[in-house]
Amino acid sequence: MCGIFGTVNYKTPLDSKIFDGLWHRGPDEQHMRKVNNLTLYHTRLAIQDLSVSGQQPMEHNGLIIVFNGEIYNHMELRLKYGIEAKSNSDTLTLLLLFELLGMKMLDELDGMFAFALYDTKNRRLYLARDRSGKKPLYIYSNGDTVVFSSELNILYKITKPEIDYTSLADYLYLGHHYRRSTPYKLVTELENGHYLKIDALTGLSEDITWFKIEASYTKENQMSYEESINHLDEILKKAVSRRIDSSDLDVGSFLSGGIDSGIVTAIAAQHHTKLKTFTVKMEGSFDESALAEKVARKYDTNHTVVEINFSELKNDIEKIIVNHGEPNSDNSAIPSYYVAKAAKKHITVVLNGDGADELFGGYRRYVPFKHMDFFNPNAVTKFGSQMLSALLPIANKKQSNYTYLYRLLKFASYSDLTKIYCSASSDLFVGFEDQFLIKPQMKDITADLIRINEYPISSLKKILLMDFESMLFSRLLPKMDIATMAHSLEGRSPFLAKEILEFAPGLKDEYKIKNIQTKHILRDLSKRYLPQDLVHQPKRGFEIPLNKWVDNELKDIINDYLLSSDTLYSKILKKDFIENLISRKIKISDERRAKILFCVFSLEVWHKNL
Repeated sequence: MCGIFGTVNYKTPLDSKIFDGLWHRGPDEQHMRKVNNLTLYHTRLAIQDLSVSGQQPMEHNGLIIVFNGEIYNHMELRLKYGIEAKSNSDTLTLLLLFELLGMKMLDELDGMFAFALYDTKNRRLYLARDRSGKKPLYIYSNGDTVVFSSELNILYKITKPEIDYTSLADYLYLGHHYRRSTPYKLVTELENGHYLKIDALTGLSEDITWFKIEASYTKENQMSYEESINHLDEILKKAVSRRIDSSDLDVGSFLSGGIDSGIVTAIAAQHHTKLKTFTVKMEGSFDESALAEKVARKYDTNHTVVEINFSELKNDIEKIIVNHGEPNSDNSAIPSYYVAKAAKKHITVVLNGDGADELFGGYRRYVPFKHMDFFNPNAVTKFGSQMLSALLPIANKKQSNYTYLYRLLKFASYSDLTKIYCSASSDLFVGFEDQFLIKPQMKDITADLIRINEYPISSLKKILLMDFESMLFSRLLPKMDIATMAHSLEGRSPFLAKEILEFAPGLKDEYKIKNIQTKHILRDLSKRYLPQDLVHQPKRGFEIPLNKWVDNELKDIINDYLLSSDTLYSKILKKDFIENLISRKIKISDERRAKILFCVFSLEVWHKNL
């Protein structure tokens, strides 16, 4: 795992600034290479091929690369294509594959990656990202100048782009920046499954899509249920073993009381003796350590319960938010930061269950989409939902059945696709559109929703596809990348393996949601590996006491930011709306109030610390 940075047609020397800004991503080595009008920078966290032969930028036959990530099947690909080399570096494998296949090599890769590969003979630069977008890459483009970076913070310090206020309005409404969008003009995020082909002389580029998960959603798998479970078991075993074998350091596993991390841990423990496992125990949250302990005992892992308290939250909150380089409304970034910090004391590489919920239907809100087409509700459904939701008391209790019903009625009452999706996934400002001074445009997400709604696929597949493209790519994976890399910890996600991304979308709906049961096929698979009382545990995630924090631990700092005389948000939102939220003069649930305040607070912290 590493940090990469590069410039095309940029004249000012930058060496120390870049290395300082990306040091936490690569504390082991820092190198740069200048060739023609291009400069490449690399900071290395050495995990695979620890010798000097793994150093970057790496050069071979006129090809130069800086690479962030891991290619888990690269030795298999060497055998497949008859490639021989003295070094076992996966970076070298990329260069050798490019010689043979060009960018068609991407179709073969199982891994997480963002890389810049420069072909000196053709003066062409390639920037590429993996299928799910686990490893970030941001690009500044202005005339013939191109600057790219693993993180926005250092990119901003170098290029000083202007703030994009319309993009920030979209952020507030959705809760995260959608796909290519960033808070800055002239800066975009390279999307998952895409690569850029850049003419290094002119700076002109072509954005090429090499992987689209939606293609897999439009092809229904014809396997029987038993065949599907067996195949899933087989490819998940392969994914876990690859992610263990492709590390020269010990690999551990996060182990909660849920089935995703439980299955991954069970498979890993069978592949790797005395696996190091970690369970988080947090104050104010459901204690899953007893459930996790059963799995640890069953597989005789080297188990550690990491106890997290938030005594330093007030002192750390600004640093946690600033690490993201852009506003971040996901308050689970807070425990993620502390968990990564604690795990790093024991391990450098850790397996997790990321992606399972979005691929296999793990959230409770997916259940109604299995039974009804909320993307195209009829007039009776909309009218009835509007009437009922207007009459019912506001839902205040998080994760209660009443809250679930209340939110269901809310998003069933909308006819606008964007409102339906936003209400189902975040519901921050849905219904408060009149409070915006700069109206959210939401052009990209609206266009994607319209396109996806035209696909001949089920309502469930539509919401799963949108969550993979929006919530997973734009919110959850960046959160985990920033949290882990802030502490030089590498997270590996078997559920995002090449074979699973090609297989899971095409599974029949009833294999994912059965009646009201989520993740049906994973629960049945878990019976092969886990104690029975874990199989039907509900999805919990990090249960964040955000209401309490907003009104107690973080109250003073939030008020200092939001009630300041020079706020950024007041250029986008009506300031009295936020002031009335703080003083509880607006009819809204406690949970939603806390989420909105944290979302706006994050915007202010990001801006004040530029």
